[in-house]
Amino acid sequence: MPLSTDAVITLVILTAAIVLFLTNWIRADVVALLVLISLGVTGVLTVEEAFSGFSRSAVVTIVAIYVLAAGLNLTGAGERVGNWLGRAAGESEGRLVVLVMVGGAFLSLFMNNIAAAAVLLPGVSSAARHRNVNPARLLMPLAFATILGGMATLFTSTNIVSSGLLAEAGLDGFSVLSFAPVGIPVVIVGVLYMAVVGRRILHERPAPEQFDSRPPDTLEEDLAEIYRLDERLFRARIPPGSYLDHRSLAESTLRELYNVSVMAVERDGRKQLAPSPDTILHAGDVVTLEGSLDEFRGRDVEPYLEILNPTLDAEQYLESVEITTTEVALAPRSSLIGHTLQEVNFREQFGFSALAIWRGGRPIRRATSSTPLLFGDALLLQGPRARIHLLRRNHDLIMLGEPAEPVADVRSSKLGIATAIMVGTLVLAATGLLETAEAMVLGALTMVLVGVLSPDEAYDAVEWRSVVLVAGMLPMGLALTNTGLAAAIADNIMRLTLPYGPLVLFAALFLLSALLVQVISGPAVAAIVVPLAIESARQAGIDPWSLTLGVAMGASMAFLTPLGHPVNVLVMGPGGYRFGDYTRVGLPLALLVTLVILILLPIIYPF
Repeated sequence: MPLSTDAVITLVILTAAIVLFLTNWIRADVVALLVLISLGVTGVLTVEEAFSGFSRSAVVTIVAIYVLAAGLNLTGAGERVGNWLGRAAGESEGRLVVLVMVGGAFLSLFMNNIAAAAVLLPGVSSAARHRNVNPARLLMPLAFATILGGMATLFTSTNIVSSGLLAEAGLDGFSVLSFAPVGIPVVIVGVLYMAVVGRRILHERPAPEQFDSRPPDTLEEDLAEIYRLDERLFRARIPPGSYLDHRSLAESTLRELYNVSVMAVERDGRKQLAPSPDTILHAGDVVTLEGSLDEFRGRDVEPYLEILNPTLDAEQYLESVEITTTEVALAPRSSLIGHTLQEVNFREQFGFSALAIWRGGRPIRRATSSTPLLFGDALLLQGPRARIHLLRRNHDLIMLGEPAEPVADVRSSKLGIATAIMVGTLVLAATGLLETAEAMVLGALTMVLVGVLSPDEAYDAVEWRSVVLVAGMLPMGLALTNTGLAAAIADNIMRLTLPYGPLVLFAALFLLSALLVQVISGPAVAAIVVPLAIESARQAGIDPWSLTLGVAMGASMAFLTPLGHPVNVLVMGPGGYRFGDYTRVGLPLALLVTLVILILLPIIYPF
């Protein structure tokens, strides 16, 4: 049967969208808007249909969940869970891995996965440092736990989108507990795998990423080794007549022209670490510089600075009574993403300088202030201890290596109220007294009305890029159905798989979702594959509800690459992971989870 013109146009738009998702040439939410506009401009959908994604109950539910999660976060719920994990684990690394994963999976039942990971990340990093455990052995388990926990609940974007597509097809959507009978065994299997096998694979990391078993008070030495700062430190004396004499650091152009950072200034036997930009240099001063010695020598002007010794021990130049070093990661919605530290006047705002950036498993130590920052980056910062509270309070950053700053009393006092609101919301949704979207919006609105968070904080809590991505891709499902393209694709899938039984059809659609989600976001995968699953089930005479639930779980299996889910990117920098680490650890996990789902789902929810 030949395809209609609208079906061909839809297929072209879908193919172009997948290519753009895979190549990442254009940001995912922008691609979704291009899809929406293209379907409307070409006449495949009416204007109302093209923009209908923004009015879907699935999108409204996602927005409300972001607000509810922020309310719990601001009242210190996540911090308390993180502190409890550290105390309960004792000195056992295996127990700590289990508790971290249980905590991550538990929080992801009620909030989106990346929010759950961001809430626990500081506490987990701190617990690792104080127990001499390599953070790499905890952070990937934390990320995977939030993904696994999200597979056991309705409250993830992928599952919400899938439920909404079922409802639009005239079928019953998923309830709050629909995923639990299959999802909870999946969580148990995943936790056991990571605790017994996965963490040991991560343990086999080569230096310098591997942490030594040294006491916590040598943390600054560990950081110096991990970021390999010793390789780029040298001391130089300013000679008489130097252009630096009587100039401030801000006027020295050392960073701009010579690509070096001033770590310390020594004068009259006194050493000043992390000198401020208004520090005046004088002839005879000894400066400790971080950068390439050969490059500096090639650019230095007469009278040349006197190089005193080529290499130094970085430890003595990192911390003092007044100066400290710390690691931070970029928060999921950080305004720093895409900008340089120089552009945002980072040092002027916080008083901290970036000594290095950790990205993709290696340190970047050159031109740190002029390097555009990416989500997943970790920064090694040095600055005054008295100003570290500015870093803790900034929503663009997640502090690593030490507990997060305690939540303000006014918020802590509302922890019980926030918890009660969340529990009440879940009860309303689970019992069917209210539709899920209505219950979620009511809960979010109540959080604002009782003062758990302000209206502005509620707006700020929403990950609007994710919302736009979902709303922009939902009309694609409508186009696939209206043009008959879904029926045509489903017919081909059926002819290939149905002779071998419904289970093979289910396995094919599940694996298709699981493969796509390694490089495309889960909600986008659901918007593409769920309409195919519904049409395939109808043609095969099997239950579309069960088949769609399996597809939704497949669209959450982002274990093989850091690209499949933002939570994997979030821990990539702080954990020092490389791309291949996800495949090496995640592939056995994906196979185990696939086996559990393929066995349990047809038994619990027969086709």
